[in-house]
Amino acid sequence: MALIKTVRGFTPTWGDNCFFAENATLVGDVKMGKDCSVWFNAVVRGDVNSITIGDKVNIQDGAVIHCTYQTAPTVIENNVSIGHNALVHGCTIHDNVLVGMGAIVMDHAVVEPEVFIAAGAIVLENSVLESGYLYAGVPAKKIKPLDDRLHRVFERTANNYVMYAKWFEEKP
Repeated sequence: MALIKTVRGFTPTWGDNCFFAENATLVGDVKMGKDCSVWFNAVVRGDVNSITIGDKVNIQDGAVIHCTYQTAPTVIENNVSIGHNALVHGCTIHDNVLVGMGAIVMDHAVVEPEVFIAAGAIVLENSVLESGYLYAGVPAKKIKPLDDRLHRVFERTANNYVMYAKWFEEKP
């Protein structure tokens, strides 16, 4: 069972059909919707502010979701994929976003719906990422509009992670 820890009187809550890997950590003021998954060595740490997560969000291996005391809660809406070893901190990520492996999204950034953040990108504080684009680089910059293939990645990845989570319910 994942480490689920109460901090400052807040205990994480979640909806139906969620999967938490045995060494995932959820702490404090975390509210998560249904069909979500938090994978191996991932941390969702709502100790200093709130973290609100919608439905069909997958937080992949080694990712960290955190916030900033008194100034920057974290909000992640629906059908969002947080890639392996990504850091999402005190920002707002709207529906249908993919945060690539090792990417960083900093305080007060706003990621509009239908955005693909490339692996290793760094989204600086107070940035606004416009809907319908691929962003990459350090700091992250608008690279190109999303084509049909990239638009399909959001729903497909979210659905795949719901499927992957079911595999872990299987008994040997």
